[in-house]
Amino acid sequence: MQHLPEPPPSPATVIRSGPLNWVQQWHWFERTIPSPRRVNPTPLADHCHVPPPATVADVHAALASLTVRHEALRSTVDPLRPVQHVHRADWAPLPVDHVDVPAADAATLEAATAALAACPIDPERNPPWLARVLLEAGKPRAVLMAAHHVLIDGWGLAVLINQLHDHLRGHDAPVGAPLHPLDTVAAQLPERARVAEREWLTRLAGNPTGVLAPFGGSEDGEGRHRLQHRSAAAYDDLERVARRYRASPEAVVLAALAHDVATRTGEHRFLASVVVSNRARAALRNSVGVQALTVPVQIDLRPGAAFGEVVASVAAASAAAYRHGQWRPAELVAAQARMDRRRGVVTVPTIEYNCYSWPRDYLVPTQHTRPDGPSTWISSAPDEPCETLYVDLGRDGGVVTLDVTVGDHLLDAGQALALPVRLCGFLRTLADGAECPVPAGPLTPAAAGWWRAPQGWVCLTTVEEVLRGHPGVLDVTVAPSGDAVVENEDVAEAGDGPYLVAHVRTAPGVTPDDLHRHVLDHLGEVPGIVAPGRYVLSPAGHAPGRPSVQSSTATDNTGPRQLPSRPPASGAERALAAAVAAVAPGGPPAGSMAGPDAADMNRCLADHGVTLLAVPRLLALLDQSGFTGIAPDELAGTASLGHLAAALEPSPPRADRGGETSP
Repeated sequence: MQHLPEPPPSPATVIRSGPLNWVQQWHWFERTIPSPRRVNPTPLADHCHVPPPATVADVHAALASLTVRHEALRSTVDPLRPVQHVHRADWAPLPVDHVDVPAADAATLEAATAALAACPIDPERNPPWLARVLLEAGKPRAVLMAAHHVLIDGWGLAVLINQLHDHLRGHDAPVGAPLHPLDTVAAQLPERARVAEREWLTRLAGNPTGVLAPFGGSEDGEGRHRLQHRSAAAYDDLERVARRYRASPEAVVLAALAHDVATRTGEHRFLASVVVSNRARAALRNSVGVQALTVPVQIDLRPGAAFGEVVASVAAASAAAYRHGQWRPAELVAAQARMDRRRGVVTVPTIEYNCYSWPRDYLVPTQHTRPDGPSTWISSAPDEPCETLYVDLGRDGGVVTLDVTVGDHLLDAGQALALPVRLCGFLRTLADGAECPVPAGPLTPAAAGWWRAPQGWVCLTTVEEVLRGHPGVLDVTVAPSGDAVVENEDVAEAGDGPYLVAHVRTAPGVTPDDLHRHVLDHLGEVPGIVAPGRYVLSPAGHAPGRPSVQSSTATDNTGPRQLPSRPPASGAERALAAAVAAVAPGGPPAGSMAGPDAADMNRCLADHGVTLLAVPRLLALLDQSGFTGIAPDELAGTASLGHLAAALEPSPPRADRGGETSP
């Protein structure tokens, strides 16, 4: 972390403490990631109208009552440990202010809510929420609320808004005390949860992940599309389909997305990252704490299966994912990082699916009004492409709202705009009684420049660009094994299905091992995708045409080859190696530093057992050694330690303030 550790809250105000749960730990770690690079950059914010004749004093009294009722509103988190502290109800003043507005109309409410959402919330020292009362001619017209995701989730904010409005109307609060995340964590059985975690990791590791094929999209893959589609007709259709199959509307929409992926790509087994919340009990339904889990749901579709079977399969997979995802999230995320290849190879997950529609006030949309009534907004930004299809579902006010975010290299603007319209049309077909069986193969050809590997789709031009970035590489052509011209039989033998071959023209001294380490640092190792021994080298100056093969390329291809270990060499590598050894399981005590040869620079952090929870301490140790320059989210990826150390730079000098200096 980039700031000084703060002292823990005063024990006089803390009434109980305990660990953060699964999703809280992820959001706790996420706070260390620069805002533009976060997975969930959207702040939680919403508003409600103030019913007459309620006064400003009534609003304050309602907020004070909610603070007494919900422990999450008076909880803080530790800056360096995944721990939360619950404070007394009178621990801090209510974080509420007042703003005069000429009129509390819809445009003003939208702008004011977005402005409040942009206000920083410090969950380490202050209440994890903010409130703002809009005054029109001195009278309260609306209350805006914003919340920090590490302690209050989207469902919880909706609970807060509803209970605030009910309180202002004079209605009683629900019976029974709501549960705090500490209560649910304490109720878990550790050994049973660890067994479930091992089972979940086994299922993930054995999943031949299929992905949303990059049909269409621009050649350069620049830009992402964010759009929102609203349909009142789809609301009734969704209700009818949900009743027909005795499933929740949320499960039905996820099943429709899965059916759409199978129809377009021919993939029948893939992963979806789904927000699953088990709030069946009244105490959880009325809880504002973070109870929803974002879990990888393994979806298996049988070709020819009717849609009812698809719904049942998706619902069962979501329930299984919830059960298997409740313990030791840092270890789970670190293990997944070894399988997560984000550049050039599109892998898990296929779909990011959220059953709570996020506010889209941060967009600057262009509105299009369609003749049949629904409205669609779309905006394209020169942002990094999304390697995943993000779909958020909302069902408010009798309208189905589908928010879609997708990169141009997966779906171009027209295809992105067509996706929610197609889903709503699919719901209408189902509501009319159709069975809609899952097709056996794709109905649309893949886009040019992409190749289907057993583990996912590969962008050939991206792989070539990565190899060209290696010193001494003069030219590169990457082709699937069936299209490759290879003279060396050892290189040509696959024995394990499709693979890629890289034809590389190089300067003297460049070896296949050098290129493979470079690919590992930038793409990650996915079997079949430029694996060891499939680099066909031509010396510089060789005439164009069929490449000659250097003798160093004749390697055994019977299986994946392990890279040899490499000790740290430079000062930056020794500092990183010592920090890794200090935070890895079984490392030296806090405050001590390990020897410079304690880590293998050809392996990533997850390979050394370092989890997300250790990232703040690792950064602090690097700072003590005089190095900076690594972002926290890079530490959670698959880059080797050598690649990370190359990005380190000396820390800027600190001003001498006298006495001891803190890191």
